[in-house]
Amino acid sequence: MAESELSKRERQIMDIVFQLGEATAADVHQRLPDPPTYTAVRTMMRLLEEKGLLQHHIVGRRYVYSPVRSPQAEGRSALRRVISVFFGGSLEDALAAHLSDPALKLDSAEMERLRSVIEQANEATSRNRSAKSKRKGQR
Repeated sequence: MAESELSKRERQIMDIVFQLGEATAADVHQRLPDPPTYTAVRTMMRLLEEKGLLQHHIVGRRYVYSPVRSPQAEGRSALRRVISVFFGGSLEDALAAHLSDPALKLDSAEMERLRSVIEQANEATSRNRSAKSKRKGQR
């Protein structure tokens, strides 16, 4: 299930569970802004589990929920959706928009890290093209 298909409240619950690593309905209820009833929070967490986003284990009488996927995996998925929806699938346009933002302040170490990541992506792309052309030649 795509996070973009979640309601605002479901996203808030997922954010809290990601922050805590694992959480009970009571933990989430305490941290929600303008929280619904405790029972509503429990129901939403059960529904998030049915959607495949949360899993639980039982400690005593409490259900302790944790995310099925890592925050990094969810972040990558969300980023792909943003690039697709707002930038027509163009990573170049998305990066250009972000890097040209006057509010963005990158130090020299961050700039060097970005250069390194781009170089690694170039190398991986070259390796993939080379492997594909070798496979075509073997057919």
